[in-house]
Amino acid sequence: MKTTHKLLAAALVAATPVALPVVASAQVAPGIGVANPDAIVANSAAFKAAEQQRPVTYKAQIDAAEARGKALQAQIDPLIKKYQADAAAASPNQASLAQQAQAIQRIQQSGEAELNRMMQPVALSRAYVLEQISEKLPAAMDAAQKKRKITLVLNPGAIVAADQAYNINQDVLNELNRLIPSAQLVPPANWKPAAQREAEAAQAAQPGNAAATGGR
Repeated sequence: MKTTHKLLAAALVAATPVALPVVASAQVAPGIGVANPDAIVANSAAFKAAEQQRPVTYKAQIDAAEARGKALQAQIDPLIKKYQADAAAASPNQASLAQQAQAIQRIQQSGEAELNRMMQPVALSRAYVLEQISEKLPAAMDAAQKKRKITLVLNPGAIVAADQAYNINQDVLNELNRLIPSAQLVPPANWKPAAQREAEAAQAAQPGNAAATGGR
């Protein structure tokens, strides 16, 4: 039940780069390529550099979250041991066990929410870096397609089997590294990820919200 440690691990772990196979020579149908956008972004120079720099730039936040996570776990462990001991009794008090379980759950949930808030700057940094790189991906893909004379690009998830000669990951990666060799690590003040910005814009565009805004 090491929930706090799991939370920190999930918040700090970098996206695992996916291997980019070397293109082999083979007889293939012209104009077709296969590319994995997620693997390309995770293997980009800008992403890898940001993953190395972030623990240094955000050391204070990370250290504080780790310390708080350990404190929360120290608070929860005795409660769990008591619950387990009471549950193992010959005639356990079910009402008491239910109350203990609820108390442990409340501490866990509030602790996870607290750690999420503490780690938000780190999460926003990763989202900001990914957004910068992703914005350049279409141009990199287009450049790679033109060089390889490819008109149709397929995602590996939609393919049962294909020769590695169709793989254009490395071609796209080369173009992406040229377009964005590095990314800004720290987002501007009040920056929000694209998904959040779009959701807020859609909500603001709803008739009721537009009327309320106009009436102010």
